[in-house]
Amino acid sequence: MKTLRTETEAGVRSIVLARPDEYNTITPALRDELGAAIDEADADPAVRVILLRAEGPAFCAGYGLDWSTEAQAGEAKRGRVWDSVADLRMISRFVDTYMKLWYAAKPTIAAVQGWCIGGGTDMVLCADIIIAAEGASFGYPPSRVWGTPTTAMWVYRLGLERAKRYLLTGDEIPAPEAARVGLVLETVADDRLPEHALAFARRMAQVPTSQLVMLKLLCNQTAENMGLSSSRTLGSLFDGIARHTQEGLDFVARARAVGFRQVVRERDDPFGDYGSGPRSKRRR
Repeated sequence: MKTLRTETEAGVRSIVLARPDEYNTITPALRDELGAAIDEADADPAVRVILLRAEGPAFCAGYGLDWSTEAQAGEAKRGRVWDSVADLRMISRFVDTYMKLWYAAKPTIAAVQGWCIGGGTDMVLCADIIIAAEGASFGYPPSRVWGTPTTAMWVYRLGLERAKRYLLTGDEIPAPEAARVGLVLETVADDRLPEHALAFARRMAQVPTSQLVMLKLLCNQTAENMGLSSSRTLGSLFDGIARHTQEGLDFVARARAVGFRQVVRERDDPFGDYGSGPRSKRRR
């Protein structure tokens, strides 16, 4: 594996995203290796709990805009109109991987530090429990242009009005606020995150696997009955549409002209958050 590594201790399988220099951005390789690692952990009788964590300053800064904007730009070169069915099939390969955290029989915990934004939230909000470092930040800035949440977990975690509050602005959510509104379970000091998350996973792993499986399914079924599958399908379809609106096409064209880092700054500067905000400047 080139994008992650795994460790097993005391019934806990740690899956560690291992592209720290790239802020663990999502690539097709990461998608495939993550899916295989979750399946392997879920099938291993020695594993009772799956812990997802990451190396480096960020948990996951979303999709790699270098390859993803270039891939969309290639559509225009081929001279074909947008194929919504092919697009849905493509994005569903990513969504199906993230949902393995939700549909794995065994509990999944995510330990988040630094940025967890855009596609990173599509992934991490599928975990059963999220523990965040106090300096972490969440949010879905592509709601401002070029995307919608594909796994559509926001309403199920936050409720209707709070989900609208964050998605209709794309605002950054500092970890303490994320814990206050229920997006994540709790926050801990940045330097305590690895040990705290592992200790919590070990505590959970003392419960028999059969109990863990039944209790997770019992809780998750509530969201399923509320229409999670339909929301996910709509979110995945709308994500493709959002990438092919005029504004979405302009975003890709601008990224090719000035670079994806600059086009993201131009998107977020008016809001004064993420890389354009004071918290980001303090980190540097």
